Amino acid sequence: MYETPLTGLVLTGGGARAAYQVGVLAAIARLRRESGTDLRRNPFGVICGTSAGAINAAALACQADRFDAAVEVLSRVWREFRAEQVYRADSLGVIRSGAQWLTMLSIGWVLARWRRARPRSMLNNEPLAELLGRAVQFDRLPSLLGARHLQALAITASSYSSGEHVTFYQSAAEQPPWTRTQRVAVPTQLAVPHLLASSAIPFVFPATELERGGQREWFGDGSMRQTAPISPAIHLGAQRLVIIGAGRMHEPPGRQVKNTGYPTLAQIAGHALSGIFLDALMLDVERMERINRTLALLPESARRQTPLQPIQALVIAPSQRLDDIAARHQAHLPAPVRALLRGVGVSGSGQDARGAALASYLLFEASYTQELMTLGAADVQARRDEVRGFFGWQGTRAPHETVPQAQAAGLS
Repeated sequence: MYETPLTGLVLTGGGARAAYQVGVLAAIARLRRESGTDLRRNPFGVICGTSAGAINAAALACQADRFDAAVEVLSRVWREFRAEQVYRADSLGVIRSGAQWLTMLSIGWVLARWRRARPRSMLNNEPLAELLGRAVQFDRLPSLLGARHLQALAITASSYSSGEHVTFYQSAAEQPPWTRTQRVAVPTQLAVPHLLASSAIPFVFPATELERGGQREWFGDGSMRQTAPISPAIHLGAQRLVIIGAGRMHEPPGRQVKNTGYPTLAQIAGHALSGIFLDALMLDVERMERINRTLALLPESARRQTPLQPIQALVIAPSQRLDDIAARHQAHLPAPVRALLRGVGVSGSGQDARGAALASYLLFEASYTQELMTLGAADVQARRDEVRGFFGWQGTRAPHETVPQAQAAGLS
Protein backbone atom coordinates (compact mmCIF):
# COMPACT_ATOMS: atom_id res chain seq x y z
CA MET A 1 0.00 0.00 0.00
CA TYR A 2 1.01 3.61 -0.44
CA GLU A 3 1.13 6.22 2.28
CA THR A 4 -1.73 8.66 2.85
CA PRO A 5 -2.47 11.43 2.14
CA LEU A 6 -1.87 10.41 -1.46
CA THR A 7 1.48 11.89 -2.43
CA GLY A 8 2.46 12.46 -6.04
CA LEU A 9 6.03 12.44 -7.30
CA VAL A 10 6.78 14.65 -10.32
CA LEU A 11 10.11 14.05 -12.08
CA THR A 12 10.98 16.44 -14.89
CA GLY A 13 13.23 15.99 -17.91
CA GLY A 14 16.82 16.89 -18.56
CA GLY A 15 18.81 14.01 -20.02
CA ALA A 16 21.86 13.22 -17.87
CA ARG A 17 20.77 15.94 -15.46
CA ALA A 18 18.20 13.45 -14.11
CA ALA A 19 21.01 11.95 -12.01
CA TYR A 20 20.26 14.80 -9.59
CA GLN A 21 16.79 13.34 -9.02
CA VAL A 22 18.26 10.00 -7.97
CA GLY A 23 20.46 11.70 -5.37
CA VAL A 24 17.38 13.46 -4.00
CA LEU A 25 15.38 10.22 -3.89
CA ALA A 26 18.22 8.37 -2.14
CA ALA A 27 18.36 11.06 0.55
CA ILE A 28 14.57 11.00 0.99
CA ALA A 29 14.70 7.22 1.36
CA ARG A 30 17.40 7.56 4.00
CA LEU A 31 15.37 10.11 5.99
CA ARG A 32 12.38 7.77 5.82
CA ARG A 33 14.41 4.86 7.22
CA GLU A 34 15.75 7.04 10.01
CA SER A 35 12.24 8.15 10.99
CA GLY A 36 11.07 4.65 11.84
CA THR A 37 8.04 4.87 9.54
CA ASP A 38 6.45 1.77 7.99
CA LEU A 39 8.84 0.85 5.17
CA ARG A 40 6.31 -1.49 3.60
CA ARG A 41 4.32 1.45 2.33
CA ASN A 42 5.29 3.24 -0.88
CA PRO A 43 5.72 6.96 -0.10
CA PHE A 44 4.49 7.94 -3.58
CA GLY A 45 1.09 6.68 -4.70
CA VAL A 46 1.13 8.65 -7.96
CA ILE A 47 4.34 8.86 -9.99
CA CYS A 48 4.65 11.10 -13.06
CA GLY A 49 7.70 11.50 -15.24
CA THR A 50 8.87 13.33 -18.32
CA SER A 51 11.88 12.61 -20.53
CA ALA A 52 14.72 11.15 -18.44
CA GLY A 53 12.50 11.75 -15.43
CA ALA A 54 10.03 9.31 -16.98
CA ILE A 55 12.72 6.61 -16.91
CA ASN A 56 13.35 7.20 -13.21
CA ALA A 57 9.60 7.31 -12.59
CA ALA A 58 8.94 4.02 -14.37
CA ALA A 59 11.79 2.28 -12.55
CA LEU A 60 10.30 3.34 -9.22
CA ALA A 61 6.72 2.52 -10.19
CA CYS A 62 7.57 -0.98 -11.40
CA GLN A 63 9.11 -1.69 -7.99
CA ALA A 64 6.52 0.18 -5.91
CA ASP A 65 6.39 -2.66 -3.39
CA ARG A 66 10.08 -2.20 -2.54
CA PHE A 67 10.82 1.49 -2.75
CA ASP A 68 14.16 1.44 -0.95
CA ALA A 69 15.48 -1.38 -3.14
CA ALA A 70 14.32 0.44 -6.27
CA VAL A 71 16.13 3.62 -5.22
CA GLU A 72 19.28 1.67 -4.40
CA VAL A 73 19.40 0.05 -7.83
CA LEU A 74 18.62 3.33 -9.58
CA SER A 75 21.49 4.84 -7.64
CA ARG A 76 23.83 2.06 -8.70
CA VAL A 77 22.90 2.47 -12.37
CA TRP A 78 23.43 6.24 -12.33
CA ARG A 79 26.65 5.99 -10.29
CA GLU A 80 28.15 3.66 -12.88
CA PHE A 81 26.71 5.23 -16.02
CA ARG A 82 28.61 5.32 -19.29
CA ALA A 83 27.46 7.16 -22.39
CA GLU A 84 27.60 3.96 -24.43
CA GLN A 85 24.71 2.61 -22.34
CA VAL A 86 22.48 5.38 -23.70
CA TYR A 87 23.70 6.06 -27.26
CA ARG A 88 26.19 4.72 -29.76
CA ALA A 89 29.43 6.39 -28.68
CA ASP A 90 31.85 4.42 -30.86
CA SER A 91 33.39 5.95 -33.98
CA LEU A 92 31.28 3.94 -36.43
CA GLY A 93 28.04 4.68 -34.59
CA VAL A 94 28.79 8.38 -34.40
CA ILE A 95 29.71 8.52 -38.09
CA ARG A 96 26.51 6.74 -39.11
CA SER A 97 24.27 9.10 -37.18
CA GLY A 98 25.91 12.32 -36.04
CA ALA A 99 28.32 12.90 -38.92
CA GLN A 100 25.58 12.43 -41.52
CA TRP A 101 23.24 14.62 -39.48
CA LEU A 102 25.79 17.44 -39.38
CA THR A 103 26.40 16.97 -43.10
CA MET A 104 22.71 17.60 -43.76
CA LEU A 105 22.87 20.76 -41.66
CA SER A 106 25.89 22.08 -43.53
CA ILE A 107 25.32 20.85 -47.10
CA GLY A 108 21.56 20.61 -47.21
CA TRP A 109 18.65 18.27 -47.78
CA VAL A 110 19.10 18.20 -51.56
CA LEU A 111 22.37 16.31 -51.23
CA ALA A 112 20.82 14.12 -48.53
CA ARG A 113 17.99 13.14 -50.86
CA TRP A 114 20.40 12.49 -53.69
CA ARG A 115 22.44 10.20 -51.46
CA ARG A 116 19.32 8.67 -49.89
CA ALA A 117 20.93 9.39 -46.51
CA ARG A 118 18.44 10.59 -43.97
CA PRO A 119 19.71 10.03 -40.43
CA ARG A 120 16.93 10.70 -37.98
CA SER A 121 18.95 12.25 -35.17
CA MET A 122 22.38 13.31 -34.03
CA LEU A 123 22.80 10.22 -31.83
CA ASN A 124 21.59 6.62 -32.00
CA ASN A 125 19.87 5.58 -28.74
CA GLU A 126 19.50 1.85 -29.45
CA PRO A 127 21.62 1.03 -26.36
CA LEU A 128 19.08 2.86 -24.19
CA ALA A 129 16.28 0.65 -25.51
CA GLU A 130 18.28 -2.43 -24.50
CA LEU A 131 19.02 -0.99 -21.05
CA LEU A 132 15.38 -0.13 -20.41
CA GLY A 133 14.25 -3.56 -21.53
CA ARG A 134 16.43 -5.08 -18.81
CA ALA A 135 15.99 -2.53 -16.04
CA VAL A 136 12.30 -1.50 -16.12
CA GLN A 137 9.98 -4.42 -15.45
CA PHE A 138 6.69 -3.21 -16.89
CA ASP A 139 5.26 -6.73 -16.56
CA ARG A 140 5.06 -6.14 -12.78
CA LEU A 141 3.03 -2.93 -13.09
CA PRO A 142 -0.51 -4.45 -13.36
CA SER A 143 -0.08 -6.56 -10.22
CA LEU A 144 1.38 -3.64 -8.27
CA LEU A 145 -1.56 -1.46 -9.26
CA GLY A 146 -3.98 -4.26 -8.40
CA ALA A 147 -2.44 -4.66 -4.95
CA ARG A 148 -2.61 -0.87 -4.44
CA HIS A 149 1.10 -0.44 -4.00
CA LEU A 150 0.61 2.33 -6.54
CA GLN A 151 -2.34 4.42 -7.67
CA ALA A 152 -1.01 5.51 -11.08
CA LEU A 153 2.02 5.97 -13.31
CA ALA A 154 2.04 8.67 -15.99
CA ILE A 155 4.55 9.25 -18.79
CA THR A 156 4.34 12.27 -21.06
CA ALA A 157 5.41 12.67 -24.68
CA SER A 158 4.89 15.20 -27.45
CA SER A 159 3.30 14.19 -30.75
CA TYR A 160 5.08 15.46 -33.84
CA SER A 161 2.13 14.13 -35.86
CA SER A 162 -0.71 16.00 -34.13
CA GLY A 163 1.16 18.75 -32.27
CA GLU A 164 -0.45 17.69 -29.00
CA HIS A 165 1.20 17.02 -25.66
CA VAL A 166 0.05 13.58 -24.51
CA THR A 167 0.07 12.03 -21.04
CA PHE A 168 -0.03 8.23 -21.23
CA TYR A 169 -1.10 6.73 -17.93
CA GLN A 170 -1.90 3.42 -16.26
CA SER A 171 -3.91 3.42 -13.03
CA ALA A 172 -5.28 1.09 -10.35
CA ALA A 173 -8.84 2.41 -10.56
CA GLU A 174 -10.53 3.74 -13.64
CA GLN A 175 -9.42 7.33 -14.12
CA PRO A 176 -11.29 9.34 -16.77
CA PRO A 177 -8.92 10.98 -19.29
CA TRP A 178 -8.74 14.75 -19.40
CA THR A 179 -8.41 17.20 -22.24
CA ARG A 180 -7.02 20.71 -22.17
CA THR A 181 -5.80 23.05 -24.90
CA GLN A 182 -3.14 21.16 -26.91
CA ARG A 183 -2.75 18.50 -24.20
CA VAL A 184 -4.62 15.27 -23.69
CA ALA A 185 -4.45 12.19 -21.49
CA VAL A 186 -4.65 8.61 -22.76
CA PRO A 187 -5.10 5.52 -20.57
CA THR A 188 -2.94 2.70 -21.91
CA GLN A 189 -0.67 -0.18 -21.01
CA LEU A 190 2.72 1.44 -20.62
CA ALA A 191 5.87 -0.09 -22.09
CA VAL A 192 9.47 0.72 -23.03
CA PRO A 193 8.51 2.57 -26.27
CA HIS A 194 6.68 5.17 -24.16
CA LEU A 195 9.93 5.83 -22.29
CA LEU A 196 11.91 6.10 -25.53
CA ALA A 197 9.38 8.57 -26.91
CA SER A 198 9.28 10.65 -23.74
CA SER A 199 13.09 10.86 -23.54
CA ALA A 200 13.76 11.59 -27.23
CA ILE A 201 15.50 14.97 -26.88
CA PRO A 202 14.69 16.91 -30.07
CA PHE A 203 17.35 16.58 -32.79
CA VAL A 204 19.57 14.55 -30.42
CA PHE A 205 17.57 11.28 -30.26
CA PRO A 206 15.12 9.82 -32.80
CA ALA A 207 11.35 10.04 -32.45
CA THR A 208 9.38 6.91 -31.53
CA GLU A 209 6.18 5.70 -33.15
CA LEU A 210 3.31 4.94 -30.74
CA GLU A 211 -0.31 3.97 -31.15
CA ARG A 212 -3.02 6.38 -30.01
CA GLY A 213 -6.70 5.98 -30.74
CA GLY A 214 -6.08 3.26 -33.30
CA GLN A 215 -3.60 5.36 -35.27
CA ARG A 216 0.18 5.52 -35.29
CA GLU A 217 1.89 8.80 -34.40
CA TRP A 218 5.50 9.91 -34.01
CA PHE A 219 6.42 11.17 -30.55
CA GLY A 220 9.36 13.05 -29.12
CA ASP A 221 10.48 14.42 -25.79
CA GLY A 222 7.65 15.03 -23.35
CA SER A 223 9.14 18.32 -22.19
CA MET A 224 8.23 19.93 -25.50
CA ARG A 225 4.96 21.88 -25.30
CA GLN A 226 4.56 20.79 -21.68
CA THR A 227 2.79 23.82 -20.30
CA ALA A 228 1.59 22.20 -17.05
CA PRO A 229 4.00 19.50 -15.80
CA ILE A 230 2.27 19.32 -12.40
CA SER A 231 -1.21 18.75 -13.87
CA PRO A 232 -1.11 14.94 -14.49
CA ALA A 233 -0.36 14.15 -10.85
CA ILE A 234 -3.29 16.27 -9.69
CA HIS A 235 -5.66 14.75 -12.26
CA LEU A 236 -4.62 11.29 -11.05
CA GLY A 237 -5.61 12.07 -7.48
CA ALA A 238 -2.47 13.36 -5.76
CA GLN A 239 -3.30 15.44 -2.69
CA ARG A 240 0.22 16.75 -2.21
CA LEU A 241 3.31 16.79 -4.42
CA VAL A 242 7.04 16.25 -4.31
CA ILE A 243 8.49 17.95 -7.39
CA ILE A 244 12.12 17.34 -8.32
CA GLY A 245 13.57 19.56 -11.02
CA ALA A 246 16.74 19.20 -13.06
CA GLY A 247 17.83 22.82 -13.11
CA ARG A 248 17.85 25.88 -10.90
CA MET A 249 14.46 27.48 -10.39
CA HIS A 250 15.96 30.97 -9.98
CA GLU A 251 19.37 32.45 -10.69
CA PRO A 252 20.91 34.45 -7.81
CA PRO A 253 20.97 38.25 -8.26
CA GLY A 254 24.20 39.86 -9.35
CA ARG A 255 25.49 36.89 -11.31
CA GLN A 256 28.26 37.88 -13.75
CA VAL A 257 27.84 36.85 -17.39
CA LYS A 258 30.76 36.89 -19.81
CA ASN A 259 30.31 37.86 -23.44
CA THR A 260 32.38 35.35 -25.43
CA GLY A 261 31.30 36.56 -28.85
CA TYR A 262 28.61 35.41 -31.22
CA PRO A 263 26.85 32.32 -29.77
CA THR A 264 27.79 28.95 -31.21
CA LEU A 265 25.21 26.41 -32.34
CA ALA A 266 25.89 24.55 -29.08
CA GLN A 267 25.10 27.65 -27.01
CA ILE A 268 21.88 28.23 -28.91
CA ALA A 269 20.90 24.56 -28.61
CA GLY A 270 21.69 24.53 -24.89
CA HIS A 271 19.62 27.67 -24.37
CA ALA A 272 16.72 26.14 -26.32
CA LEU A 273 16.88 22.91 -24.32
CA SER A 274 16.88 24.86 -21.07
CA GLY A 275 13.71 26.55 -22.24
CA ILE A 276 12.14 23.20 -23.06
CA PHE A 277 13.18 21.40 -19.89
CA LEU A 278 13.20 24.07 -17.18
CA ASP A 279 10.90 27.00 -17.86
CA ALA A 280 7.54 25.18 -17.84
CA LEU A 281 8.12 23.73 -14.38
CA MET A 282 9.08 27.09 -12.91
CA LEU A 283 5.99 28.74 -14.37
CA ASP A 284 3.69 25.92 -13.26
CA VAL A 285 5.02 26.04 -9.70
CA GLU A 286 4.46 29.81 -9.64
CA ARG A 287 0.91 29.26 -10.93
CA MET A 288 0.22 26.70 -8.21
CA GLU A 289 1.55 29.04 -5.52
CA ARG A 290 -0.67 31.89 -6.77
CA ILE A 291 -3.73 29.63 -6.67
CA ASN A 292 -2.86 28.51 -3.14
CA ARG A 293 -2.51 32.13 -2.01
CA THR A 294 -5.78 33.11 -3.66
CA LEU A 295 -7.67 30.22 -2.07
CA ALA A 296 -6.25 31.12 1.34
CA LEU A 297 -7.86 34.57 1.03
CA LEU A 298 -11.33 33.18 0.32
CA PRO A 299 -13.84 32.54 3.10
CA GLU A 300 -14.71 28.89 3.74
CA SER A 301 -18.11 29.25 2.03
CA ALA A 302 -16.48 30.53 -1.17
CA ARG A 303 -13.82 27.79 -1.15
CA ARG A 304 -16.54 25.13 -1.04
CA GLN A 305 -18.01 26.51 -4.26
CA THR A 306 -14.84 26.26 -6.31
CA PRO A 307 -13.41 23.03 -7.75
CA LEU A 308 -9.90 24.30 -6.98
CA GLN A 309 -8.10 22.84 -3.98
CA PRO A 310 -4.87 24.01 -2.34
CA ILE A 311 -1.95 21.71 -3.11
CA GLN A 312 0.85 21.26 -0.62
CA ALA A 313 4.10 20.90 -2.53
CA LEU A 314 7.74 20.24 -1.75
CA VAL A 315 9.89 21.53 -4.61
CA ILE A 316 13.52 20.40 -4.69
CA ALA A 317 15.82 21.78 -7.38
CA PRO A 318 19.61 22.07 -7.72
CA SER A 319 21.30 24.67 -5.54
CA GLN A 320 24.11 24.93 -8.09
CA ARG A 321 24.16 25.54 -11.85
CA LEU A 322 24.40 22.17 -13.54
CA ASP A 323 25.98 23.81 -16.60
CA ASP A 324 28.97 24.75 -14.43
CA ILE A 325 29.26 21.19 -13.14
CA ALA A 326 29.05 19.82 -16.68
CA ALA A 327 31.88 22.14 -17.75
CA ARG A 328 34.20 20.32 -15.36
CA HIS A 329 33.38 16.95 -16.92
CA GLN A 330 33.14 17.59 -20.67
CA ALA A 331 36.47 15.88 -21.24
CA HIS A 332 34.97 12.61 -19.94
CA LEU A 333 32.66 12.26 -22.95
CA PRO A 334 33.82 9.51 -25.35
CA ALA A 335 36.33 10.82 -27.90
CA PRO A 336 34.08 10.26 -30.97
CA VAL A 337 31.26 12.17 -29.26
CA ARG A 338 33.60 15.01 -28.30
CA ALA A 339 34.73 15.20 -31.92
CA LEU A 340 31.13 15.34 -33.09
CA LEU A 341 30.16 18.03 -30.59
CA ARG A 342 33.16 20.16 -31.51
CA GLY A 343 31.42 20.63 -34.82
CA VAL A 344 28.62 22.56 -33.08
CA GLY A 345 30.80 24.44 -30.59
CA VAL A 346 31.27 22.18 -27.55
CA SER A 347 34.91 22.32 -26.49
CA GLY A 348 37.33 22.64 -23.59
CA SER A 349 36.68 21.98 -19.93
CA GLY A 350 36.51 23.87 -16.66
CA GLN A 351 36.78 27.63 -17.04
CA ASP A 352 37.68 27.21 -20.73
CA ALA A 353 34.58 25.10 -21.50
CA ARG A 354 32.26 26.11 -24.32
CA GLY A 355 28.81 24.66 -24.90
CA ALA A 356 28.50 23.18 -21.41
CA ALA A 357 24.72 23.70 -21.39
CA LEU A 358 24.29 21.29 -24.30
CA ALA A 359 26.85 18.86 -22.87
CA SER A 360 25.01 18.80 -19.54
CA TYR A 361 22.16 16.85 -21.16
CA LEU A 362 24.43 14.28 -22.84
CA LEU A 363 27.04 13.62 -20.14
CA PHE A 364 25.93 10.13 -19.16
CA GLU A 365 29.31 9.54 -17.55
CA ALA A 366 29.92 8.42 -13.98
CA SER A 367 32.07 11.37 -12.93
CA TYR A 368 29.28 13.81 -13.82
CA THR A 369 26.30 11.76 -12.65
CA GLN A 370 27.97 11.01 -9.32
CA GLU A 371 28.54 14.72 -8.66
CA LEU A 372 24.90 15.47 -9.48
CA MET A 373 23.72 12.69 -7.16
CA THR A 374 25.93 14.04 -4.39
CA LEU A 375 24.45 17.51 -4.93
CA GLY A 376 20.90 16.11 -4.81
CA ALA A 377 21.59 14.33 -1.52
CA ALA A 378 23.23 17.44 -0.05
CA ASP A 379 20.28 19.64 -1.05
CA VAL A 380 17.87 17.31 0.75
CA GLN A 381 20.13 17.11 3.79
CA ALA A 382 20.21 20.91 3.98
CA ARG A 383 16.39 20.88 4.10
CA ARG A 384 15.94 17.69 6.12
CA ASP A 385 13.64 19.25 8.73
CA GLU A 386 11.41 20.62 5.98
CA VAL A 387 11.33 17.22 4.23
CA ARG A 388 10.51 15.37 7.45
CA GLY A 389 7.79 17.90 8.23
CA PHE A 390 6.24 17.53 4.78
CA PHE A 391 5.90 13.75 5.13
CA GLY A 392 5.21 13.80 8.86
CA TRP A 393 8.30 11.69 9.55
CA GLN A 394 8.97 12.88 13.06
CA GLY A 395 9.78 9.54 14.70
CA THR A 396 13.00 8.59 16.43
CA ARG A 397 15.98 7.25 14.54
CA ALA A 398 15.51 3.63 13.53
CA PRO A 399 18.32 1.06 13.53
CA HIS A 400 20.38 0.97 10.36
CA GLU A 401 18.64 -1.06 7.66
CA THR A 402 20.15 -2.42 4.51
CA VAL A 403 18.33 -2.88 1.23
CA PRO A 404 17.45 -6.58 0.78
CA GLN A 405 19.85 -7.91 -1.82
CA ALA A 406 17.32 -10.39 -3.17
CA GLN A 407 14.93 -7.53 -3.91
CA ALA A 408 17.62 -5.26 -5.33
CA ALA A 409 18.77 -8.03 -7.66
CA GLY A 410 15.32 -8.10 -9.22
CA LEU A 411 15.94 -4.66 -10.70
CA SER A 412 19.37 -5.33 -12.13
